[in-house]
Amino acid sequence: MSELAGHPVVDADGHVVELPSLWSEYLEPRFRERAPRFTTDEQGRFCQLLDGKLVARHAIALSSGADGGIHGTPQRPGGWDPAARLADMDSEGIDAAVLFPSLAFYACEAEDGALDAALCRAYNDWLADYCRHAPERLHGVALLPLRDLDASVAELERGVTKLGLRGAFFRPNPYGGRPIHHPAHERFWACAASLGVPVAVHEGLSDTLPTLGRDRFENPAMLHVLSHPFEQMSACAGLVLSGVLERHPALRVAFLESGCGWLPYWLERMDSHFDTWRRFFPALVRRPSELFCRQAFVSCEPDDLLVRSVVERVGDGCVVWASDYPHPDAHFPGSVKRTLEALGGMPEASRRRILGANAARLYAIDLPA
Repeated sequence: MSELAGHPVVDADGHVVELPSLWSEYLEPRFRERAPRFTTDEQGRFCQLLDGKLVARHAIALSSGADGGIHGTPQRPGGWDPAARLADMDSEGIDAAVLFPSLAFYACEAEDGALDAALCRAYNDWLADYCRHAPERLHGVALLPLRDLDASVAELERGVTKLGLRGAFFRPNPYGGRPIHHPAHERFWACAASLGVPVAVHEGLSDTLPTLGRDRFENPAMLHVLSHPFEQMSACAGLVLSGVLERHPALRVAFLESGCGWLPYWLERMDSHFDTWRRFFPALVRRPSELFCRQAFVSCEPDDLLVRSVVERVGDGCVVWASDYPHPDAHFPGSVKRTLEALGGMPEASRRRILGANAARLYAIDLPA
């Protein structure tokens, strides 16, 4: 239990950093020549190529330090060294961390479904090994090749039942021309619900997948301003208003790394449209806000000063806390301390839920008493 907070703290969205050795050691040999690799563009900026195609330019620019870092990645060794990560977690007062990728976000941009699935398997195997260093504290979430529904269902089942991963995630962008709420994905949602694991939605600022704001800006930071919350709001509307949550009441969904301030406005807007034009939402019985609060979560981060407003309007049962460690925009050291300051004056029960209990419920993590 975190001495700093006085109760358990769970990082609902931390990140690992995949070194190139992941692909050389874990990817099936026949795919290794097509694995992600780093290069520089005509302006000398770090980029990631996948199967010879540029897939990560703006995201790498935002992740690079002044000297470009290690292939443009953050420098904290806890990203790839679990022992170093545990030391950093101890120094922060974090009891458990749920882990998402950094560079493997872009595996889904492979146009070859077999390559995409192989990259996901390799990453998930590597992540499971990383978490085995401290399985009671490090919890991985499976990367899925959503372009191929059969492969996604198979990898979700393998990740949960054989690798011990706590759920799955994918990006909010359309995969293969299909939005994530597309009817073709029904079998996947049913599988996740039957396994009792959550599905997290996490944006990654793509160079090739359709991304809201892509047609408006070229500046990486301006793209980031739009892409993360707008893609999450779109995904949230799709999953709620199309009836995915209504049809799968056991399904849990989390919307991560986009702040939480958009949620009250978005729930109010969806409710208003449902009340006014209910005939356009034949799949819904319950109001959108009721469905969200029953099954969905949103993350806040240390500098998210709107969390108080979210709790006032939506309640404290659907908010989880995330550090974003070790990305360069994460607050380290001092992430938990900064969050406690932001939550100052909030009832202790709400702080406990936001900083630990809600994430433990979302990911089925056993916490110390």
